[in-house]
Amino acid sequence: MAQTKLDKACVIAIKDCMGAKKKEKVLVVTDENKKEIGYALYLNALKLGHDSLFVEMKSGKINGEEPPKQVAELMKKFDVVFCPTTKSLTHTDARREASALGVRIATFPGITKDVMIRGLNADYKAIAALTLKLKKIMEKTKIARVTAPNGTDITMDIGGRNVIPSKGLFHKKGESGNLPTGEAFTAPVEGTTNGVFVVDGSMAGIGVISGKPIKIEVKDGYAVKITGDAKAAKLKKMLQKVGKDAFAIAELGIGTNDKAKLSGLLLEDEKVKGTVHIALGNNISMGGSVNVPIHLDGVIKKPSVYFDGKEIMKNGKLLV
Repeated sequence: MAQTKLDKACVIAIKDCMGAKKKEKVLVVTDENKKEIGYALYLNALKLGHDSLFVEMKSGKINGEEPPKQVAELMKKFDVVFCPTTKSLTHTDARREASALGVRIATFPGITKDVMIRGLNADYKAIAALTLKLKKIMEKTKIARVTAPNGTDITMDIGGRNVIPSKGLFHKKGESGNLPTGEAFTAPVEGTTNGVFVVDGSMAGIGVISGKPIKIEVKDGYAVKITGDAKAAKLKKMLQKVGKDAFAIAELGIGTNDKAKLSGLLLEDEKVKGTVHIALGNNISMGGSVNVPIHLDGVIKKPSVYFDGKEIMKNGKLLV
């Protein structure tokens, strides 16, 4: 059998991204919607000589929902775990507990075949270098400010916060992140974010923003007003279901993957080089203190970013 583009993406994920060694055991956790990708990962792991297991569960309803107990237990027993699932397992106790035991985990929330092929046939060494460079700069920064032609103007304190480089190379014990990837992100200090951000790229749970963007007004770390059309109303409803802390500003992230493009799948959208994303909800996985079962990112196009007054991105062009 000739190697398909999907097979090639799977091999890059297993060998390059996870650095899986011959003797390591590989688990694939998937669901009824994503099993084509899950099964391709499983078959390629077998072909590469790994002791592998394929597990299909029922898809979850929301991002951050815990998988069944048996699946959570299985995740602790492997060296490398792949999670191509409809809803994200990134911000779950199951993922955190397995990581804490040294398991390396790649999550692929909402992954499609197109995104898998496009996002994983990238130069992860170059992506990692840029992402680590951004991490270093961000960790020296106290006040971050994001502006954009769409009316975005927001500031936040990121001083003393850990910056996570989602660089696509998860080779050390306990490392985890999304695939495809390429972003540097952090949790702004709770209660310090003020201003307005206008989501005109894409919004988690909603998709690519066409027509009217979503305008989110923020005061002391919480979204206090969300305006726009039906998309804004939908976002508001999703957050209200969870409660007040769902409106907390959770994350500031900068995309670093030059192969990624806006597709409506947040997994890919937030990685697009030249975009910034700001998220609402859970930030406990990134060093914050807000623990709610929701995490929604909004992507901003053509942003300018200032770290302590120094411009590091201008209209979507990184200057570093």
